Amino acid sequence: MEKLTLIQALISVAAGGLVMLFTRVLPFVVFSKKNPPKIIRFTEKYIPAVIMGILLIYCFKDVEFREWPFGAPYFIAAAFCAFVHLTVKNSMVSIIGSTILFIVLSRLM
Repeated sequence: MEKLTLIQALISVAAGGLVMLFTRVLPFVVFSKKNPPKIIRFTEKYIPAVIMGILLIYCFKDVEFREWPFGAPYFIAAAFCAFVHLTVKNSMVSIIGSTILFIVLSRLM
């Protein structure tokens, strides 16, 4: 495998930067003057809940219900995360707190 020359590396970085800038700026340019289309409003309304459901399924996919501790660390940490998020209303506190709780419970159980 050949190494890139300095010029090739600079061109690659510049092209990547331009693509990144274009993808970040494009939605603001397209939707800045008018109301967004119906599909965009639908997406921004329902996609966060769908993504949370997918993440829950992903998080619980490896739970073993037939062996000790029967998934207890997973469920306790998830309940703690929901409780903290509903009371404190801070995503980072609930995510970090429940992650720490899960790690401690999974090592103790």
